[in-house]
Amino acid sequence: MAATRTNSELSSLLALATDILDSASARFVEGVGAPSAVTKGRNDFATELDLELERTISAQLEQRTGIEVHGEEFGGPQLTSGTAWVLDPIDGTFNYSAGHPLSGMLLALVHDGEPLLGLTWLPVLGQRYAAISGGAVLLDGKPLPPLPQGKLAEAMIGFGAFNVDSNGRIPGRFRFDLLGPLSRLSSRVRMHGSTGIDLAFTASGVLGGAIVFGHHPWDNAAGVALVRAAGGVVTDLAGEPWTITSGSVLAAAPGVHEELLELICTVADEA
Repeated sequence: MAATRTNSELSSLLALATDILDSASARFVEGVGAPSAVTKGRNDFATELDLELERTISAQLEQRTGIEVHGEEFGGPQLTSGTAWVLDPIDGTFNYSAGHPLSGMLLALVHDGEPLLGLTWLPVLGQRYAAISGGAVLLDGKPLPPLPQGKLAEAMIGFGAFNVDSNGRIPGRFRFDLLGPLSRLSSRVRMHGSTGIDLAFTASGVLGGAIVFGHHPWDNAAGVALVRAAGGVVTDLAGEPWTITSGSVLAAAPGVHEELLELICTVADEA
């Protein structure tokens, strides 16, 4: 929990992590458009830049902080106990490889599975989101106001990508069945192709909420830290409190979260 490290220690670690991600940003931008290099499964791949950035950033984090790193490409320590960095060197890899500007670097510090720090760097957009647990969300170093109470009808909602024929943990048919009713309540549904962007934009108030079907900690932990710091509500899609082992994320401003959860539960009951 946050009490395991003082605010001063967390501030120092945030400053170090900021410096390390800043130092990698130029290389990130330089590599936009990089082709697939490693196939990781159906419709999933990594570029050479994924591998390079993870090696570089992980080495600097471990050298300068003494804390191990769990990265998307090379793994690392287990995350339910102890302290570790969680790194996604390129979130939104399809976007990145295609030259689409919505991609970023995600980094979280977790202790016993709870995110203490969250950093989402969007180098192509020139935006840097950061937060310490219990503090404000910083955009380019400046604090953002807490999220106000919101209404789904007035909010844009980030929606995870899907293939209607997928039979994964959260089937494509359920995602499809959810999208229609959601579009009736909020006509402003957005698919950005990047979990990090969906959660950072939720924390900043650009989006009223985000529905994340993925479960990977390197995709979710940094953004969860940001939304919590902003005063948003974060659960899984069933309404259970989010943990590092959760299978999904529902993150939204107060008020919007309740409406989204009610909608999701209704669709699940009808499935």
